[in-house]
Amino acid sequence: MMAACEISGLSAIADRFDHVLLDQWGTLHDGRTVFPVALDCLARLREAGKRVLVLSNSGKRASQNAERLARLGVPRSAYDGILTSGEVTWNGLRERNRAPFTDCGRACFLITRGGDRSLTEGLDLVIVSDLREADFILLGGLDDEVTEPDLWRDQFTHAAARRVPLICANPDLMMFGATGLVPAPGTLARAYEWLGGRVSFVGKPHGPIFAAALAQLGDPDPHRVLMIGDSLDHDVAGGRAQGLQTLLLSDGVHRTTLAGAPDLAAATRRLAGAPQRMPTWTMQHLVW
Repeated sequence: MMAACEISGLSAIADRFDHVLLDQWGTLHDGRTVFPVALDCLARLREAGKRVLVLSNSGKRASQNAERLARLGVPRSAYDGILTSGEVTWNGLRERNRAPFTDCGRACFLITRGGDRSLTEGLDLVIVSDLREADFILLGGLDDEVTEPDLWRDQFTHAAARRVPLICANPDLMMFGATGLVPAPGTLARAYEWLGGRVSFVGKPHGPIFAAALAQLGDPDPHRVLMIGDSLDHDVAGGRAQGLQTLLLSDGVHRTTLAGAPDLAAATRRLAGAPQRMPTWTMQHLVW
């Protein structure tokens, strides 16, 4: 397995891609503050004629993410579009023409951050507060105080025994919470699997969100598309599976392992452990 090539900025490889799929959390911002160098990089990408689609595992709708980015200081003019796993999930529940949405039922036990219900607005669903009444679980986000899977063990054990399916609209395993990195919805969904529950994941690294993203870009040659993110599991593995070029930012979810590594490319190779998780390039932050 060859080591990824470490670069100092995107300008070094600008002739290698025409389109960018850009992760959001840990890449553009940390949930509270936009990274100034990332904002400058967006401007440089646009000046260079590159098309930029923000591709996020957020369990919220695309419009909400665009509004959040605008509040943080990233105007809509800074990128060409935004697609979230929440948006793909919402469309799937509306159309109900493919698995896992065709047979999940109508009574929904909704788990989201801050009580947000945008993931089910306008859909023919009944939101239930008692998991025992649910046809399926829809997991879009987690409040910081309930991120630990053990807090859900009793409820999930009974639901798994009833074979209640769970649709996870945010496959991320870790996220930035008030105290640092904490378990994300993907980790809770995996815990449900360990208890015997049936789980369907919507978002990176799974194919449907990449297919939707490429379609939104006009179905370009995948080899001319660069996936940029901070996760080997989601951004790199997902991008590589679709034949995209990939760039890993080390100062994100893997910062504990990669921060300060004297040889970032070699450290990334060790952490990746397999060719399908190995990025084409690495650098510390999103810079031009």
